[in-house]
Amino acid sequence: MRREDNTQDELFCTISMESLIPSDHPLRRIRQRSDAALRRMQPQLEAMYAKVGRPSVPPERLLRALLLQFLYGYGSERRLMTEMRYNLAFRWFVGLTLSEEPWDVTVFTKNRKRFLESDLAQQWLKAIVVEAQQEGFLDEEHFSVDGTLIQAWASERSYGPKSDPPGPGQGTGRRGGLLKRDLFESKTDTDARIFRKSFQQRWQLSYIGHLVSENRSGLIVASTVTTASKTAERTAATQLMQRVQRLIGKPGSPARMSVGADKAYHEQDFVDSMRALQIEPHIGAYRRHRVDMVGAAVRDTPEYRDSQRKRKWIERCFSWLKAPGRERRTRFRGLARVDWSFTFAAGVYNLLRLTKLPRPA
Repeated sequence: MRREDNTQDELFCTISMESLIPSDHPLRRIRQRSDAALRRMQPQLEAMYAKVGRPSVPPERLLRALLLQFLYGYGSERRLMTEMRYNLAFRWFVGLTLSEEPWDVTVFTKNRKRFLESDLAQQWLKAIVVEAQQEGFLDEEHFSVDGTLIQAWASERSYGPKSDPPGPGQGTGRRGGLLKRDLFESKTDTDARIFRKSFQQRWQLSYIGHLVSENRSGLIVASTVTTASKTAERTAATQLMQRVQRLIGKPGSPARMSVGADKAYHEQDFVDSMRALQIEPHIGAYRRHRVDMVGAAVRDTPEYRDSQRKRKWIERCFSWLKAPGRERRTRFRGLARVDWSFTFAAGVYNLLRLTKLPRPA
């Protein structure tokens, strides 16, 4: 008997969201690991909100929604909220029921300031790294460091002379000399700098994103963004390695630690700072016209050769961050916002990486 195509809305629905998501859906593994990191962040999340007043959208839901935005490459929160209206997997991942309406996109705008003030992106990355460390995924002795350019959300047309430049002897150059960044700036993003890393690149308004990865699983253990300059990579690398030592519980530890880097880090200030931290620098050398600051005794060791081979793994991190993570050109203006986005994306990369790694023996 043929049934008529008559559709009638159901008054009640007894199907649970959990039953609608396949057991082998990739979001299930990511949700499991993200929830573990969010549970570790509860003290920080609790301190962000007042004890009285109107209840807010749970910050856990906001962070899981931002996680989806990076995973699926949506360029705006408005597009994400549109997808969440009819995508049941997104609703389940964030924590919305079938009857709950997705919140307005202005919720992200209003909470972003709160997230920036509490440095939540760094706490997010740290929580994921600690979870990975407890499961035995991290190499606690051998690391790699590198930096990459992030194109600013500003046009070169906005770059021009400052309205109030510093006077003679008050610049940021040597002995107070005036540099170009002291005299010129972008009118739309004052933190961006005209910069290029090599002669093959063109000058553009940029920031520099810095990463430290460990050499066992290729996970990001520290991240930051700085204004672009010739010394920014080495200065940031020193600060990040200090952070790594505190994170793994070995500040000034006599245990042998090493950091691999390319020849751009082959400078006296970086080598001296690493040795002061009791970290052995495994740095590529210039073939000519430079004194070898590392020494043949270190370069002949199997640890150095292994470090130079594995330091290239960090390029996989940058590749994901700049393509699927949409960090090649930032969507934000100002150093704090760019740093927040880049660091949060680094945590998302770790989650994806952890779902693909086999359990340590």
